[in-house]
Amino acid sequence: MSTSAFRTLFLVVLACSATVARTQENSCSLLVPRYVFDGTDLLSDRVVLIVNDTIAAVGPVAEVSVPGGCAVQAFPEGTLLPGMIEGHAHLLLHPYNETSWNDQVLRESHAERAIRGGVHARESLRAGFTTVRDLGSEGAGYTDVGLKQAIEKGVIPGPRMIVAGRAIVATGSYGPAGFADHVAVPLGAEPADGNEGLTRVVRDQIGHGADVIKVYADYRWGPERTARPTFTQEELETIVRVAESSGRRVVAHAATAEGMRRATLAGVSTIEHGDGGTPEVFALMAERGVALCPTLAAGDAILQYGGWRKGVDPEPDRIVGKRRSFADALAAGVTIVAGGDVGVFPHGDNVRELELMVDYGMEPVEVLRSVTSGNAEVFGIRDRVGRVQAGLLADLVLVNGNPTENISVLREVLLVWKGGRIVK
Repeated sequence: MSTSAFRTLFLVVLACSATVARTQENSCSLLVPRYVFDGTDLLSDRVVLIVNDTIAAVGPVAEVSVPGGCAVQAFPEGTLLPGMIEGHAHLLLHPYNETSWNDQVLRESHAERAIRGGVHARESLRAGFTTVRDLGSEGAGYTDVGLKQAIEKGVIPGPRMIVAGRAIVATGSYGPAGFADHVAVPLGAEPADGNEGLTRVVRDQIGHGADVIKVYADYRWGPERTARPTFTQEELETIVRVAESSGRRVVAHAATAEGMRRATLAGVSTIEHGDGGTPEVFALMAERGVALCPTLAAGDAILQYGGWRKGVDPEPDRIVGKRRSFADALAAGVTIVAGGDVGVFPHGDNVRELELMVDYGMEPVEVLRSVTSGNAEVFGIRDRVGRVQAGLLADLVLVNGNPTENISVLREVLLVWKGGRIVK
């Protein structure tokens, strides 16, 4: 849309809104951006009407009935899109180059971690991420449930949260580890084994407020700390069966081909990481409708913490392998969840994952779909968020420029709405 065409559209909007009788006392805003990305396509000549906390209408100005007294806001260079959805976060963690994971779990109090989580929640929201799937409190019990409740009560600002609580690991597989036999240390997740034990733990986590169940289908507990499967397929099927009976999804940390295969056959919703995926495993995931959350940014960050000079040194084998597995997943038609494992790197820098998704081979418009409508679909929240669509919650973000041409434009956040209220 040219500048002159936008100016004409804005004048038409003003004329139309001025002629409507003042009939409502509801909070009302008419947004006139240059572009609207509705969760599927980039559209021009569209306006968006917000009434209270809901998107009331979307369309050409001539087709939108504007209540009297509606505030009109024009953004001649802006793109309006759904509030972004972070697919893999740990709001209770902070970057490992500040404090190691072990020290965060063992030395930071739950009070400190909760306060940090509140700060991280605000930073995520201000970055345009109005929903966050938080996949494990990493040793902080159900502090993530409390953080979610504090946001819902309006005690602190933050995104809508989908929380996993403690996550589930096989006995002996998780850390912190390496201490003398007589020293008992808190673990970063909850151990459980066997059908009876897993049934009890899944139900207990649900009772404590977990929205999603996370299981570690493999971990670095093989010889010389190599990654190996943890649970049998039957055990994973028990977890899925019990969780699904309560209407909850199961997500699986899995980085080995066998761990991914077992989790996929067991019926999990998403595989997190998937570094060791093969074309055969990705084909199985596509067939079974299991999505991949590749967390590209986490490995990228950890390698830089270890001394890799990105852009100067050759790419390490881990990055080369990740590029290959991501390309294999795309070729197989696997649904990609946008989620960076943020917490390993700074909260508020969530767009880092989206930039890497483009760098690793996805088109910008596909990345936009992934971080909005795609994540909403996979997480079972499409009836509330993820699209600029009448009837959905007015969770929106305005950026300066066109992210279908340059994904990094998502860093230039001008305004964020959550439930129709401007939060940035």
